[in-house]
Amino acid sequence: DVSSDNASRSIALPGFYCKNKGHQPSYVPFLSVNDGVCDYDLCCDGSDEWAQVGGLKCENKCNEIGKAWRRQEEQRIKSLGIAGKKRKELVAEAGRLRKQVEDRIHTLGTEIQGAALKVKSLETALADAERQERGKVVRSAGKGGKIGSLIQMAKDRIEELRESLVEVRGQRDTATARLAELEGLLRLFHTEYNPNFNDEGVKRAVRSWEEYEARDKPAIGDAAHDRDLDEISKPDSETDVIKWSEWEENDESDVDVLYKIEEYLPVAVRGWVDQKLRDLRVLLIENGILAASTDPGAESKGLTDARNALQAAQDSENSLRNELTGHQDDLNKDFGADDVFRALKGQCISKDSGEYNYELCWLDRTTQKSKKGGSHTGMGNFVRIDSVTVDDDLPTDGKGLGSGARVALRYENGQHCWNGPNRSTLVVLACAEQDEVWKITEEEKCVYRMEVGTPAVCDVQGNGKSGAKDEL
Repeated sequence: DVSSDNASRSIALPGFYCKNKGHQPSYVPFLSVNDGVCDYDLCCDGSDEWAQVGGLKCENKCNEIGKAWRRQEEQRIKSLGIAGKKRKELVAEAGRLRKQVEDRIHTLGTEIQGAALKVKSLETALADAERQERGKVVRSAGKGGKIGSLIQMAKDRIEELRESLVEVRGQRDTATARLAELEGLLRLFHTEYNPNFNDEGVKRAVRSWEEYEARDKPAIGDAAHDRDLDEISKPDSETDVIKWSEWEENDESDVDVLYKIEEYLPVAVRGWVDQKLRDLRVLLIENGILAASTDPGAESKGLTDARNALQAAQDSENSLRNELTGHQDDLNKDFGADDVFRALKGQCISKDSGEYNYELCWLDRTTQKSKKGGSHTGMGNFVRIDSVTVDDDLPTDGKGLGSGARVALRYENGQHCWNGPNRSTLVVLACAEQDEVWKITEEEKCVYRMEVGTPAVCDVQGNGKSGAKDEL
């Protein structure tokens, strides 16, 4: 008796068992047995409608459905294989980017050491310049004399000659390049011309070229000469060959030269005497015997340059230290398993969803963009990588989350929602052949959820797609 047999099976089994020969066996909820509906998604052989209620007869379609399913499963496995390969490429790229950061950290360590030494050296130079500044003896104000005018004229003339040298070198290089080009054309003409072609003009040109080639030609220049010219062409501010700042004091007149007693001494003792005199002047100033210069505008150009050079060096060192801190923080950030999201950081994908375009930028932000214009709406800024458990049916095209643990990205503190919270987005990820936003929903007011496929989470434990759960 079939009915009694099925009744006994209902006691022992979770549902009506369909063998589905040619496909995969499955269970049908007992409430769906003999309900006058062919449930081919679960019972493709039609055995669940064995009573043929209302004359309904469900045909066996397992061969057809099984064939389509196997074809789809083959495609799915192939797609997962491609996705797995892409993930390996992402991991390799992430490793390369991490190595770049590590190498930069190592380089920055060396650069910071050099910058610190430079700052220390410039601090000493500034202290010396300030000491020399304090050591000036205050004399009657002067307008400057012939020596000052001569110094300015000499400086202007040297700068004019330097600029002319740079211009002439440029003209020489241009002419040399054109000469080389013309010689190349004539050399090619000499090689390829037809000697049997009876044209006296051509033959004279060829003979002239041969005579030109045979002549000794003076060398236009060499690398050593060009290096010397490079040094000569540099501004005096870069070479310190002539330290104009020592001669450009605004308050120095012709008579002021007489105060520099050490200038009349032999070179061997000049430096020693100069230092002793400066020390004496500073001592006299500190003890109130001599007056110190109190005019802010009287600061020498040399002291100003020393102070500016120190400030620039300190700014450069601070910039290097900030960059080092940023890279060290970057190495400590969570970029997911195998650092894989490092390779995606900053890249964006989007989805057209009716009235809006939604954009996801990996580990950066999520944005809602209206197609009618206007400003964009920030849906959240990246906070952390997380994990969530999902229990969804897996669509036939595979573009879904399935069930189980999934990697998730949390984006929070987005644009404030009127009469609500700041916008936030939970991005739930599943394995896919390419980066793609599948679905966007607003679960609560201004709380969004994105379902996204990416090869970045393929082969990650807890991120394999399982099928839909059994409905009993």
